[in-house]
Amino acid sequence: MPSSHKILLVDDNLLVLEMMSKALDREGFRCMKADSAGQAMELLHKDTPDIILSDYDMPEVNGFVFRQQLMDNPDFRNIPFMFLTSMNNTDLMLEGINMEAIDYIIKDVPIPVIVSKITNVLNTIREQHQRSISELSLAAVALHLDSVPQQLPKVKGFKVDFWHRPFQGYPGGDFIDFIKIDERYTFIVLGDVMGKKWGAWFFSFGFLSYVRAAVRLCLYEGDLSTKSILQKINTVVYHDPVVSEVLSTLTLILVDSENSQVSYSGAGDLPLLYYNHQEGKTSHIQSAGLLLGLREEGDYDEYILKMNNDDQLFAITDGMTDFEAAGRKRSDYFSFEQGIARFLGKPDTFTAIKTSDFLAQKSREQIDDCSLIFLQKAD
Repeated sequence: MPSSHKILLVDDNLLVLEMMSKALDREGFRCMKADSAGQAMELLHKDTPDIILSDYDMPEVNGFVFRQQLMDNPDFRNIPFMFLTSMNNTDLMLEGINMEAIDYIIKDVPIPVIVSKITNVLNTIREQHQRSISELSLAAVALHLDSVPQQLPKVKGFKVDFWHRPFQGYPGGDFIDFIKIDERYTFIVLGDVMGKKWGAWFFSFGFLSYVRAAVRLCLYEGDLSTKSILQKINTVVYHDPVVSEVLSTLTLILVDSENSQVSYSGAGDLPLLYYNHQEGKTSHIQSAGLLLGLREEGDYDEYILKMNNDDQLFAITDGMTDFEAAGRKRSDYFSFEQGIARFLGKPDTFTAIKTSDFLAQKSREQIDDCSLIFLQKAD
């Protein structure tokens, strides 16, 4: 059993709690222990287990009430749940199953049986997860629904590439687009809808539609200012009663091949990382704009950067900087910058980054969708 699988054990009997925890630890599980439903809820607000095993007969809040509390909370209702009991009572078992508990485990059965039950449950969930991804991916392809592009644009005088990893393999809230206007102008779009998995993925198409429509409108009006386009997107989002409730960041970059420059405006996004090849130095380009839909006026600005040969620019979503420590989500932009520093200015910078141990570790430890866009001025 992989050590990454975490079990929340809930039992008011401290001896049973300690003995079962040690036995499961030896089998490769990581156990979170709570001697009451209240303590279990405190732990759940700090960390999310793969499965919960809870005693039924507990003082103050029994296992059924605890299960109902979990079902009433959208953050916890989908965590697999099994009852742990010393009573072989058919009526109680049926009541628990009716509360969407996966199964019962009798405390005095041998530990190998308990391990086998838990393993089978987690394997079944993993298989369902993989099947869901496969089915939805096929549906998305059939409907031409892509929140990330299937191929890279050819931009004269520039190298463009990206790296994207959705959280837990599910399509999520990060979206990427390349909008090629002509041989001179290409827009690079990077957004992050608040939330994870299918809900955020669904809304990402709404935001992408608004971005594409605003670009077309500004092109028709002869105004390719990233600031103007971002404000148009924000205005529409702000007045949309559905999409306005789902906030999103947005990075909008216009590449001008003829003048070897980029224009950039951002809505609540992370700073761009710019590498000046001639000076061998990095700097941050930070937008002051607000999240899309937060206010009718987003207070967006526009930054224009002249790029010389081998200068490099990186745009990221917060999944690249977020990590979990002591059960809490934390963010560290500096760690991202340090992680790619040794590759900057190299002939094959992005290839090296994509195959680096830094991104391999990020993939293993990610707690959100991760997206990274790379732009380099080339001959």
